[in-house]
Amino acid sequence: MELRFDHASRASQTHTNLSAIRQSASGLWVAGDETATFEHLAWTGDHFGEQRTFRLADYIDLPAGPEDEADIEGLARANGYLWLVGSHSLKRKRVKSKDPDKAADRLATVVREENRFILARLPLRDEAPGPGAVLAGGHNLTSYLREDRHLGPFLALPGKDNGFDVEGIAVVSERVYIGLRGPVLRGWAVVLELELRRLDDGGRRRLRVREPYRKHFLDLGGLGVRDLCPDGDSLLLLTGPTMDLDGPVRVMRWRPERRSGVVPGDELEMVLELPYGVGCDHPEGLALLDDGRLMVVYDSPSPARITPAGGVLADVFTI
Repeated sequence: MELRFDHASRASQTHTNLSAIRQSASGLWVAGDETATFEHLAWTGDHFGEQRTFRLADYIDLPAGPEDEADIEGLARANGYLWLVGSHSLKRKRVKSKDPDKAADRLATVVREENRFILARLPLRDEAPGPGAVLAGGHNLTSYLREDRHLGPFLALPGKDNGFDVEGIAVVSERVYIGLRGPVLRGWAVVLELELRRLDDGGRRRLRVREPYRKHFLDLGGLGVRDLCPDGDSLLLLTGPTMDLDGPVRVMRWRPERRSGVVPGDELEMVLELPYGVGCDHPEGLALLDDGRLMVVYDSPSPARITPAGGVLADVFTI
């Protein structure tokens, strides 16, 4: 299935950095992880296109201002709202130089970008978002986890080092599920379950976590959660490596219990084994379509996925 983007999004490489997707009433909500925007693509009859771009800063207060990337890793649509979540992760600089000293210095440099630490909820009306509420700044999600005995020690580690790294969100009723790519604890992945409340803070709409939150530990065979979406009373989990590896990548089905605890492998159902490339075609986002099929979008798509019209091909699976 082709997703066709405009010139500006192609120039900013949104189409090759897709990280999140959800179906809308007339098309798709999509986001990449290199900008501070999100997009809507309408169904045209043979592809998704007619792109509309929305700047996050027009709807919420971004901690680092409107231009710094927000690293959006998950989208959810429920109860008349669109939800967006950043990675909440630190990042270690990439090695770019062949000079050993410079390479070592870059590997010792860890960067914190405040716009990554957001969880936003925007009201939707007629496929258009309105001013929303945000969990960010001094009360961002990680502020509730600093003393957590499982997750607290990983907040100082970059995401690609098995540190704390949000990669997906699903909303079921009033419960917000946050899927973590990392940390993976001795092979067990983590999903957080939250309930949020809204506050008006001097005219600014803020979200806060109602404590206690719940933690679910899932035996995914050493893989982390790369995205998740509702499927009736179940959640579909896109699972993949927490470290900088290509695969394996699988879709699993989980039926959450209303309690914290461990979820052994025999309580999870294998749905799909997904294709992936070597250095490319990394499954990053999934959405259950109205017809029951599952759409998957890829980060770093292979050249074979790029279309002459400036689009990118997603996969659609029957499950």
